[in-house]
Amino acid sequence: MVRIETRRLILRPPELADFDAWAIMEADETVKANTGDVQDRRESWSQLLAIAGHWNIMGWGSLCAIEKETGRFVGRFGPSKPFGWPCIEVGWMLLPEFQGRGLALEGAVAAMDFALLQLGEPRVIHTIRPANAASQKLAARLGSKNLGPIVLPPPYEAVPNDEWSQTRAEWDVSRVGLQAG
Repeated sequence: MVRIETRRLILRPPELADFDAWAIMEADETVKANTGDVQDRRESWSQLLAIAGHWNIMGWGSLCAIEKETGRFVGRFGPSKPFGWPCIEVGWMLLPEFQGRGLALEGAVAAMDFALLQLGEPRVIHTIRPANAASQKLAARLGSKNLGPIVLPPPYEAVPNDEWSQTRAEWDVSRVGLQAG
């Protein structure tokens, strides 16, 4: 079982105990404002099971983030590869009470390491809506570059997104810069 520890977080595959907090996160309009539609509990349940299934079939998938100090569910971090995506995406989503504390950067760095170093992916992307300034700032801090608009497969083809990306070689340089900063 994958378990990644950072200074303040534990990242691991989803568990049944994550569901209530997961559903709250997916139903929060402020969280979903720039990432997709608000989900009801049934949709959240299906999504959580899909990610658990991804782990079962592919051997990897999105990670739930747990705060070490409290044991509370914080959010989730990529990697994921939805059907038709051009490559693995490293994404992030946090409950509002955990935003603004540097946890997104901490978890995203761990997820980038997992995708690029452990899984050996040659490149990752972040699909970010043009209005999502916070995610754009985080992607830039990670060292990813905005490659411009990306057309995603159905049913997302009409949703404007930009493709932010970096290669494993670029991550090697970006990560050193993050450690120095």
